[in-house]
Amino acid sequence: MTRFPDPASLLILWALTGGSALASAAEGSEPPLPLEPATARLLLHDFEQAASPLPGVVMSGWTAEPGARAGRIWHELQPSRREGGGRALHLRYRFNPEARSDIGWQLTLPDLDASAYDHLEFWIRGDSGQADALKLEFKQPLADSPPGLQRKGSTVITGIGGDWRRVRVPLNLMSGIEDWRHLRQFGIVFQPRRAPSAAGGYWLDDLTLIKTGRPGPSIRDSVVPPLKTAWEQRVGGKAAAQPHVRARLNGWPARLTVDPAELPDDDPGFLARLARDTWRGLSALTDREHGLPLDTVRLNGSPLPERAWVGDYTNVTNIGLYLIDIVAARELGLIDPLEARVRLSQTLDTLERLETYRGFFYNYYDTTTLERTSHFISFVDSAWLTAGLIVARNAVPEQAWRCTRLIEREDYRFFYDPVEQLMAHGYYVNLPQRAEYSYGMLYSEARLGSLIAIGKGEAPAEHWYRMARTFPASFDWQSQSPKHRAERTVGEFTFPGGYYAWKGIKYLPSWGGSLFEALMPLLVLDEVRHAPASLGRNARAHAEIQRRFALEHLGYPVWGLSPSSTPAGDGYGEYGARILGARGYRSGAVTPHAAALALLVDPIPAVANLRQLAKRYPLYGDFGFYDAVDPKTGQVAHNYLALDQSMILIALANYSRDGVIQRYFAADPIIQRVLPLLKAERFFDE
Repeated sequence: MTRFPDPASLLILWALTGGSALASAAEGSEPPLPLEPATARLLLHDFEQAASPLPGVVMSGWTAEPGARAGRIWHELQPSRREGGGRALHLRYRFNPEARSDIGWQLTLPDLDASAYDHLEFWIRGDSGQADALKLEFKQPLADSPPGLQRKGSTVITGIGGDWRRVRVPLNLMSGIEDWRHLRQFGIVFQPRRAPSAAGGYWLDDLTLIKTGRPGPSIRDSVVPPLKTAWEQRVGGKAAAQPHVRARLNGWPARLTVDPAELPDDDPGFLARLARDTWRGLSALTDREHGLPLDTVRLNGSPLPERAWVGDYTNVTNIGLYLIDIVAARELGLIDPLEARVRLSQTLDTLERLETYRGFFYNYYDTTTLERTSHFISFVDSAWLTAGLIVARNAVPEQAWRCTRLIEREDYRFFYDPVEQLMAHGYYVNLPQRAEYSYGMLYSEARLGSLIAIGKGEAPAEHWYRMARTFPASFDWQSQSPKHRAERTVGEFTFPGGYYAWKGIKYLPSWGGSLFEALMPLLVLDEVRHAPASLGRNARAHAEIQRRFALEHLGYPVWGLSPSSTPAGDGYGEYGARILGARGYRSGAVTPHAAALALLVDPIPAVANLRQLAKRYPLYGDFGFYDAVDPKTGQVAHNYLALDQSMILIALANYSRDGVIQRYFAADPIIQRVLPLLKAERFFDE
């Protein structure tokens, strides 16, 4: 379900909630471990004088929220008292009481090219009151984005004591940056949540980029599944393996498109037909032996197998939603209870065979050999698998014990940073460390995972209120400045509130303004019912604005902007209504899964929209809707994505059967524990 090539390629959200990727330099002092000799060095600053030996480097202090009076930072050059050292940088900070915002010190860099180096090296010691951990970061401009929005690579070093020590940090650990050219800033971040006292300090010296020739593991290190690779080689390569992969499927479409005149005229009949065709596709494009849905099938403008490309891999969200698909198909009368139990048992059999790490599944697996193809453990994808298991254990009691066993071995404290009070995007087993970023915004599809973690007792309730409702007004790269962003209190928790507004409609933004971010959690959780004054009201607002934005502002005859296949190519695009997002994705393709999600909050226009999509474009095939259409050109992405097809089927089941999937989910003890949390907040009280 991870919508991006890799979570570490995501944009920096904002300084308040930057992820903490924990990387511990070796403990001790002078130096802690034998170090590889450097073959090249670039001195960023030796702190012998204010000016750096590197031209164009300027040092300064900063605050994340200038108007928040978070605190102050001082920097001055003083004798280092280090053997062989001259002067060093003495950094001191003081946080104001109740400070929540970060402060820091930085070097402004002259469009620096660091691509020839693999480590950052420096000397450091603590001063009175210093924190044991310190966050380091590089920043670079983000293409096609407002000036204040930058890409960040950061890590946290630990074990800082009162003695000088030399530290080397592999640049690969600063995983938010891939291309190490065009660096504009290096900074040290002081975070009130990490500080043991309101005031403290550090000494820093000889900040240098070096090349050792041993860069260490990277998030971009691929996983080569040996069994799959050997099998492909035996049959003549990847292209030659495609017929063998298709032979493992349960079926194949006979027609590329269905004549709209063939679809029922009445709405109930149309939706029933859509559910039947969508389930037939999900069932057909599942590995026959292992019961795993294949991630992607591209038909390339023809139903002929020889022209298609089958992505014989899957991720854990696909699996979690497939478990719910089985329940949805049973509730819709598309399969009988016995078949549902058999299908569910087959997929659980496979899950119990897959390689895991600390009870969690890797993000991707090969559907033929069941080998993992990823080093990454994703928080949000893990949560959607848990959601599928929760639905399954309540809907199919015969398999409940197996679902429970898988749920209980996952401890979400693995992702939770008790300092940041946020969930990390995930964990890289090969590094090993947490992902660069955290889920710092409340209104994203990841909120479901936070509720599951709280309901399991593996994250505190305060985590829910730590996630941002809006950004500070000083973050001027936002699509709009938030209104009434004042401190709010719910029970024992105090946090910044605020909202956006468009044509008189108040709402909390998501990151990109897509319906996927806004409405996907409603597949299992009826937020309209359980959080009517907060999440439920916001869901209705997002659906209405999406519709009006597409129809009135863009002039589209259909609506539903969300990440999907790109109709003009083989790629994947992030689409949304810009005004609904803090950053806001670009407008572009309309995807049927977004239209189907809207059934859960605004069904009458949603049904009409689905019918328009089928009527106006060659978008409907043997297995239901294809993934996306460009309303400007009429071009269709003739792809079936397991994730998007599952969202359509589950939304239809909830709409047609009185929220049946939502009711199974809400009945679970894990979710029962968090329903009061959902009811407590009112987003738009001023």
